[in-house]
Amino acid sequence: MLFAMIIGGLIGYAFGKFPGFLVGAALGAFLLNRAKSRLIGKLQNIQSGFIESVFAVMGALCKADGVVSKDEIQMAETMFVRFRLNETQKAAAKAAFSRGKAEGFDLDAELAHFMRISGRQPAFLQMFLQVQVSAVAADGVVHPAEHEMLVRIARGLGLPESQVDQLEAMLRGAHAGQAGSQRTSAQQNDDAYKVLGVSPSISDAELKKVYRKLMSDNHPDKLAGRGLPESMREMAEERTQEITHAYDVIKESRKNSA
Repeated sequence: MLFAMIIGGLIGYAFGKFPGFLVGAALGAFLLNRAKSRLIGKLQNIQSGFIESVFAVMGALCKADGVVSKDEIQMAETMFVRFRLNETQKAAAKAAFSRGKAEGFDLDAELAHFMRISGRQPAFLQMFLQVQVSAVAADGVVHPAEHEMLVRIARGLGLPESQVDQLEAMLRGAHAGQAGSQRTSAQQNDDAYKVLGVSPSISDAELKKVYRKLMSDNHPDKLAGRGLPESMREMAEERTQEITHAYDVIKESRKNSA
């Protein structure tokens, strides 16, 4: 604010001495406040649009096998709680979910709409897809019809099919850890490479570079600054934790095989 007032004042002073300085300073402050208001409005639009599109697509995804079960409705309601939606947001999410599972819902148009409001930011698109994968894999399993729909959603967001495999691998690791189940080293390594989206033949230097970029792109604070709803922060943190875990698994595996 002060910087904008000084710059505006100096420009005004150049044209009208002290009176011009005052006018320029006031104009600089006005323009800065207007820019801030526009930015806040834009972030709010992204946040509300994110929640509504997420639950509309979730409704369509839950109906991928032809019917929305009670368990799937319960899962959606669990998501309301997990994302800590207020009453207004919860009402909007419920309406969006019902819209998504209704006959005639245009999935491709909804995805295109989200692409526009998100500014096609890759991290946002990946987070959107992550929510969908998390929803259908709440029981630790992604059924074939659901996987097919997830691939369609990924393509509609301009993401490669490998993103679905990456997120499914991430969730397998998370569910295995929560359940305390044992997985072979080969299974863990295979999923770790999928989580990072790299080939097992990648060099150590390139692996570190990919890891650092993923952590930077998916940092919760950075995503929040771009408009990610605060309610989605926990999921963003989980994503960075799984990325770090995958990197550690690969490093340990390479150290043991050296």
